Amino acid sequence: VHDDVVDDAETRRGMASVKALWGNKVGVLMGDYLLSRGLLLALKYQDHAALDIISEAVRRMSEGELLQIEKARRLDIDEATYFRIISDKTASLTSACCEIGAASATDDPAIRATLRSVGEDLGIAFQIQDDLLDYMGVAQTIGKPTGTDLKEQKMTLPLIRSLNQAESDEARAIIRIVKNGERAGAAEVNEVMGFVGRHGGVPYAKETARAYADRARTAVETFPDSPVRAALLGVIEYTLSRDK
Repeated sequence: VHDDVVDDAETRRGMASVKALWGNKVGVLMGDYLLSRGLLLALKYQDHAALDIISEAVRRMSEGELLQIEKARRLDIDEATYFRIISDKTASLTSACCEIGAASATDDPAIRATLRSVGEDLGIAFQIQDDLLDYMGVAQTIGKPTGTDLKEQKMTLPLIRSLNQAESDEARAIIRIVKNGERAGAAEVNEVMGFVGRHGGVPYAKETARAYADRARTAVETFPDSPVRAALLGVIEYTLSRDK
């Protein structure tokens, strides 16, 4: 809910966002309410492990969002910065979810650490796939127009990789289009799409997402066979195959 306020998003997975329906004030307050309810539940049951995990995730998510805003103004994101942003913005949340699940079932620190790592790798794979959809998806399928990230001046892995592969003059021309943000027309968006296609940004990002998903899968496969293990493996595979 907060994310839609920060991104000024009118839709969330094809449905109207809280922010779009009731405005930023209600969006911020509703997000605050949901967060406080979660924290109060943890306090009610004296679940200090959950409090620690949630608080750390909120810190990382906030720092990641602020870093992305800072870099969007200067458009100087390299791959290392990109991975730091998506690790904090997205992977911190999935990592926290996996670790809380472990903490609710066992005191074994090794199991908690393994599932924390699974969530981190899964979250990174998920975000790369999400960024790929901006270049590959159909608007009616993914619930948002393609090219949205470009209009919001978001530098994601397919574009970062392509800029690194291109000649400097061509890269500078593409950066100028990205700097136009919302002013960029359909022809300019298509030019960036074609640029990424020519320089292999999409297959590179696909391979990277697959590598992180494979690492998560390998960790999950160390657990005994069970419905829970099968469910986790299913989530990992869905992350790479999803189209919205």
